[in-house]
Amino acid sequence: MKREPKRKIIVYIATSADGYIAPPDGDFSWLDRPRPKGNYGMGQFFQSIDTILWGRKTYEIGLKFGGDSLGFERTVKHYVFSHRPPNSSPQGVQFVRQPIATFAKKLRAEPGKNIWMMGGAGLIGSFLDEGEIDEFRIHVIPVFIGEGIPLIAPRHRLVRLKLKSVRRFPDGVVHLHYEVLKQAARGHANRRRGQPALKS
Repeated sequence: MKREPKRKIIVYIATSADGYIAPPDGDFSWLDRPRPKGNYGMGQFFQSIDTILWGRKTYEIGLKFGGDSLGFERTVKHYVFSHRPPNSSPQGVQFVRQPIATFAKKLRAEPGKNIWMMGGAGLIGSFLDEGEIDEFRIHVIPVFIGEGIPLIAPRHRLVRLKLKSVRRFPDGVVHLHYEVLKQAARGHANRRRGQPALKS
């Protein structure tokens, strides 16, 4: 019997050339730019996932722009990490308070496609420090923001990456595809494993 490949948790995101995902006020208008044919391969990536992980603040931004469906097909499952989940949530959205390692192990064991780590920076950092990020796929936009929200919440860590591919687009956007080398993904040596995720 053929064994199904393990579901990957993938950070698929855009950053400025100086490493920010948004300015301090969370405004994403700097991403409004003409898109090349194929939209940077985003359609192909969307076909490879069926689950999205959100921090609470990022989820609320998604609601603002995409409504209850968050701008995705209803078949996509959404998990939102929050210390204070609401009493009710839209169809297909589940709030999570489990420790990251416990949640990720269970999710990976379920049949399905890969899993998109939407962010924000706090949730990405929490999953990374638990060794639960498999890949980063980063679109670097040719613009400096100067200050703002970093790709990953700052914390003492050393995580080594393996570059899998680089793709350059005509408008100057560069797509970097990294694999996280698991033996190095340990985060802060004194950090207790299994703590709940940050909610950003």
